[in-house]
Amino acid sequence: MLVAERTALNFIQRMTGIATMTHRYVEEADNPDVMILDTRKTTPTLRTFEKYAVVCGGGTNHRYGLFDRVLIKDNHLAHWTREGGDLAGSIHAAREKYPQLLVEVEVDTVRQLKAVLTARPDWVLLDNMQPDELRECVKLCDGICKTEASGGVNLKTIHEIAQTGVNAISVGALTHSAPSADLALDFV
Repeated sequence: MLVAERTALNFIQRMTGIATMTHRYVEEADNPDVMILDTRKTTPTLRTFEKYAVVCGGGTNHRYGLFDRVLIKDNHLAHWTREGGDLAGSIHAAREKYPQLLVEVEVDTVRQLKAVLTARPDWVLLDNMQPDELRECVKLCDGICKTEASGGVNLKTIHEIAQTGVNAISVGALTHSAPSADLALDFV
């Protein structure tokens, strides 16, 4: 027991810290209709455990890897449009190549959102938007796709973001910035 005690304790401290941090975000959001999502920003070889800790804290797992959803990020869009494609075309191309996967596209302006909505993505990732912009985007997406807020999310901002009507809020800090819980193992 003593040989493995420190490693096991460190592992439990880390996972408990993630679950505790997630629970704090869920509580601060104070909106059961909004999913608090993790990201793929996890510790190498510990992703499965860290994502399980997020669920234990009341959060929801987002993508596990690059294989379970198409996420068209800003760099993809920049390349796509530089090559002469339009924003909606990137969604059509992704659907054609991976018809079995959900397609999510990242936008950082209302103008970009309007351009991609014509292709009816499954989700839009609203990146680094202010609450007023998020509310406007949620209205535009109503009946078309689900919405995920990302960027600038912390314990001080999550409540206001959760009140905008978005379906989900992704928080990388759940796994990459959670402090370890202060736990000890004492023999009695």
